[in-house]
Amino acid sequence: MTQRALDSSGEQPDSLRTPTAPAPAGGLTTAEVAERVARGEVNDVPVRSSRSVTEIVRANVLTRFNLIIGVLWVIMLFVAPLQDSLFGYVIIANTGIGIVQEWRAKKTLDSLAVIGEAKPTVRRDGNAAEISVSEIVLGDLVELGPGDKAVVDGTVVEADGLEIDESLLTGEADPVLKRPGDPVMSGSFVVAGGGAFTATKVGREAYAVQLAEEASRFTLVQSELRSGISTILKYVTWMMVPTALGLVISQLVVKENNFKDSVARTVGGIVPMIPEGLVLLTSVAFAIGVVRLGRKQCLVQELPAIEGLARVDVVCLDKTGTLTEGGMDVTELRPLNGSDEDRVRRVLGALGASDPRPNASLKAIIDAYPDGSGWDVTRTLPFSSARKYSGAAFAESDGTASAWLLGAPDVLLAPGDPAIAETGHLNEQGLRVLLLARVPGELDAPDAASGASPAALVVLEQRLRPDAGRTLSYFDDQNVAAKVISGDNAVSVGAVAQKLGMPGAEHPVDARRLPDDSDDMASEIERNAVFGRVTPQQKRDMVAALQSRGHTVAMTGDGVNDVLALKDADIGVSMGSGSEATRAVAQIVLLDNSFATLPSVVAEGRRVIGNITRVATLFLTKTVYSVLLAILVVCFQVEYPFLPRHLTLLSTLTIGVPAFFLALAPNKERAQPHFVRRVMRYAIPSGVIAAVATFLTYLMAGHAYSGPGSLDAETSAATLTLFLVSMWVLAIIARPYTWWRVALVAAMGACFLVVLAVPWLQKFFALKLVGVTMPWTAVAISVVAAAVLEVAWRMVGRRFPS
Repeated sequence: MTQRALDSSGEQPDSLRTPTAPAPAGGLTTAEVAERVARGEVNDVPVRSSRSVTEIVRANVLTRFNLIIGVLWVIMLFVAPLQDSLFGYVIIANTGIGIVQEWRAKKTLDSLAVIGEAKPTVRRDGNAAEISVSEIVLGDLVELGPGDKAVVDGTVVEADGLEIDESLLTGEADPVLKRPGDPVMSGSFVVAGGGAFTATKVGREAYAVQLAEEASRFTLVQSELRSGISTILKYVTWMMVPTALGLVISQLVVKENNFKDSVARTVGGIVPMIPEGLVLLTSVAFAIGVVRLGRKQCLVQELPAIEGLARVDVVCLDKTGTLTEGGMDVTELRPLNGSDEDRVRRVLGALGASDPRPNASLKAIIDAYPDGSGWDVTRTLPFSSARKYSGAAFAESDGTASAWLLGAPDVLLAPGDPAIAETGHLNEQGLRVLLLARVPGELDAPDAASGASPAALVVLEQRLRPDAGRTLSYFDDQNVAAKVISGDNAVSVGAVAQKLGMPGAEHPVDARRLPDDSDDMASEIERNAVFGRVTPQQKRDMVAALQSRGHTVAMTGDGVNDVLALKDADIGVSMGSGSEATRAVAQIVLLDNSFATLPSVVAEGRRVIGNITRVATLFLTKTVYSVLLAILVVCFQVEYPFLPRHLTLLSTLTIGVPAFFLALAPNKERAQPHFVRRVMRYAIPSGVIAAVATFLTYLMAGHAYSGPGSLDAETSAATLTLFLVSMWVLAIIARPYTWWRVALVAAMGACFLVVLAVPWLQKFFALKLVGVTMPWTAVAISVVAAAVLEVAWRMVGRRFPS
């Protein structure tokens, strides 16, 4: 039966360890490992960071719209000239581009995943070595330290105050004290102490293997953008089916036209209803985003993280490892109450030698006071983020027994103690201060910190990240609120943040005084920027409080105390050098440990979301005017004005080529919610105006032309109007203008003029403007439609603001 570790009051006698028993085994031998590999008892679960090539091809090829277009393409190959089948070749090219881009993203993700892969320490032939997760075999002796994640199931054989958090699996918030013989579940992680366990279940038998596979898979789920596009496509399908049936009946039965010509014009009405390039362009934009971030050593473990971080309006930062570098330096030792400095140095050296897995603070102490010999360790108390201190009991060289604690002064000492005031002055300078205190009782006492006698203050200087100030400034400029939540002293954290120029850092808040009520807590967090003495559970509560106010929250961290908050945040960002547990739950891993990479991730997400919103309006404008034109044709009982070649030309020049460039352009606007509403509010009026203007031109041309070839002349006039109106929609969407955007719009217009001017292209696309009156009438109608478009967009912008 396991026992629960108690709260931060220090009442954790069961978490003490007595390092007297030798290691029970040296692990498997090389021969035993080979025997198990031969039997297939290997942890062979493929942890994939991306979809397989087969899945990529299937996802890009086997779509409902590709099926519809494929059937229509085959029909057109039999009943119409080659130029009316161009849409099929365009789809093949687009699908090919999508496959290649996602394959490139897969290669990038796979290579980065190898760099960021967890390397558990396994003991074999008496030696400990890091190996790949997939190389673990049944019976391996796996070592554990703070922050390590259990990658397979097993049974504890060594326990040095081993406390394991199983909340990600069981929901139980308190860490569990593990003793030899207790089970260890894959997916749990160490919060304090250390030990080793024997692997009893590997591969697909491990408890959390399905969760582990799913968590690290290249995925497009839980994305507002993707779900929004799916919603749009669903509605498009509902509109398209009855409209297409009406068009078929109208062209084949009512008009009694030439069969092949009727089929061609029917297909010409159906194909543009399908926004086939929208899904492709979204996948391409995401894939290129992954590749771009990969070049900056940023591993995107879940693709929607690019989108999610673009929507973030609050980013919670852990100080250590994010604003500061992992290492520290001891700058001063201040003995208290007349303590002998030489003795204090020996105590610190002995404390450093007593911990086989020192944290950053203790590593700095070990570097400053390396001599820990001459004292025998009788008890140790591992550091815990919850209680804020660690300790050890010694038998000194003269036979004297003593017990010492090393930790936060304001936790170990009673309020009003003179040492706390001295600590406050140091914290105001941004220095980190630890208190060395001797305790009169045993470490296994429920109130071990009670009656602690201060012996010395250990002053540590943290190394600020040179890029942290610029990154904080970026978030401030982008209206993203930064909140520093740290387990360190609030005044010290505030001083560090002030050095980096963070707004609001001059008023740090001690998290122990935060209200318990979620709403009150959220108000306090919104008002302030820096919080100290935050427990791991409080970090989680603070994230939840912000989310309850409608904020999209990103959380950065690298320590085991950040895991719960990282998991609950909308976007979890871990440093590559962070603990194995943080890397496992984070959606984004900064492999180069550079906090300065975050603006690039935000910018990439904003580029993708903002640009897809822009180009989606282009695609759906085409869908709206295509459906409306088909309805008008059915209602007025006239021939459909276009052949597939006309709409292929228009789609390429006004949507396909421009959308590709616009989707990859820089875009710094913060992503807004309600994707479907934001797109349709412009696409519907634009499509309606384009359809009405085009159909009006078509009807007027029907009265202006007669005799053989009149239908071609009518089609050419209608095509001119539709092109000009669509170009104006493109011109609106391309704003704000830059030189390349203006050049892009101008180039598309020039290409259309070339088609109208070159005889063989006229013939190929069946476009020839006849006379003077009707072409200029078409232009005039287009000008009026453009003016109406401008008014409509302004009205929509005021009526339905972002």
